[in-house]
Formats: sequence, C-alpha cells, structure tokens
Amino acid sequence: MQIRPATLDDLVAIMDRLREPGGCPWDREQTYRSLRGYLLEECYEAAEAIDLTDAEGLREELGDVLFQIVFLSRLAKEDGAFTCADVVAGIAAKIVRRHPHVFGDERADTSEEVLRHWEEIKRKEKAEKAAKEEPPSVLSGVPRALPALPKAQRLGAKAARVGFDWTRAEEIFAKVEEETGELRRAVSGGDPEAAADEMGDLLFTIAMLARRIGVDPEEALERTNRKFVRRFRRMEEELVRRGIAVENAGLPLLDELWSQAKD
Repeated sequence: MQIRPATLDDLVAIMDRLREPGGCPWDREQTYRSLRGYLLEECYEAAEAIDLTDAEGLREELGDVLFQIVFLSRLAKEDGAFTCADVVAGIAAKIVRRHPHVFGDERADTSEEVLRHWEEIKRKEKAEKAAKEEPPSVLSGVPRALPALPKAQRLGAKAARVGFDWTRAEEIFAKVEEETGELRRAVSGGDPEAAADEMGDLLFTIAMLARRIGVDPEEALERTNRKFVRRFRRMEEELVRRGIAVENAGLPLLDELWSQAKD
C-alpha cells in the first residue's frame, strides 16, 4: 500500500488528536510555559546539526522544531488566540511585505540595501503598534529571550545601520583594553556588583568587535568550548593511562598534560 506523503495539515490533525479527550495524557497537560524549554532545546539541537553539517540530523531536528510550533499553535487555538493556519498566513504575508524589491516595485541590488529596507519596514510596522506596545525603536525586534551574546551582536548591528558604530576595528580594540582595565579595578576593589557591570561591558564590546571583523561570537565561543572539551578529555585519557584520578593529579601535572593536549 502506498502511503500519501504527510502535510502540515496532517501534523496539525495529529496534534489535535493528542490534545483531545482520550488523547495523550502528557500532551494534554502541557502549557505555554512547559513547552518553552522544549522549543529552545529543539532549536539548539537544530543548530548543532548545522554545526555538524548533518543533513539527516537537521531534517529530523527541524521536524521537532515544527512540532513545537504546531503544539504551541494548538494551545493558542484552544485559547481563541490564533491557529497554525494563522501562523503560516502571518509569516507568508510578512515575508512578501518585507521583500518589496521581489514582490513589489522597489529595487535592492545588494544585501545591505535589502537589510536597510527590511529595518525601515519593521520600524513602520512597530510604529503602528505603538499605542499598545513600547515605543518603536531602531532596536525593536530583538527577542528578549535571545541568549545574551547573540543579542548583543543583534543590538549592535541594528544601531550600526543608522550610523551608531565604531568606524575602525582598532577603535574597538582600544575600548576592549579600556573595559578590561575597568574590570580589573572593580575586581581589585572587591565590589562584586561593579565587577558584574564591567564584565558585561567587556563582553558587549567584544561582541561588537566580533561583528566588526565578521565573526559570529556565539559560534566562535562554541568552537572554543568544543576545543576545551577535546583537550580536557585527552588530558583525562592520559591520566587514566597513568592510573591517576583527575582530582588527585594536582595543578602542575594538569598544566603539563594540558600543554601536551594542545600540541
């Protein structure tokens, strides 16, 4: 028997069945808040598949992300807020609206022009909602729940599009040195609150430097995370070979093995 390929409507119908009386007890208990963590987790797993250039893994993880979207849309339908069809219609209309150089009469020959038009259209859209939401801003549209490092880069990029930016990377290097000095003084002064503020300033400045030189700070940090794990595990393997527990190795030996792992 040949099975018809599933569609988005089929997935919505499956979700409806799970939430209906007699459906899945676990699915029927879920709320917006309980699903928030699953949505983030699935997005991170999709990102990991991209990092690993794992096409099959990415296909699977994108399906998991899509299921969370359908699940949340079902909860919204139960609340009378919107449906999954409304989500699809909304994003389709938004993409067409924000690409007037493709679907309209405007022209954009470079990526920079496309982004400038995109931001202008977004600001106009935000202005229409000003009565109910916070006042429109150049910085509007950056999700509050976005992790801090990519959020910093997004905020800096938005400000840069209206000219609020350093002109050269050397200026940001100087700012990094300035913020490092301020952090050192805050730590020396024994003020944890000031140290936290200065650490935030330093990290934000480094994110701006990464943006200026064309580096994704989140990806760069994750590369270093993976490198750290790789080297630390090599160090652990050598300790196992020597019959030494890592907690008993002592810092001098750990430093020696760390240098070997780097080499």
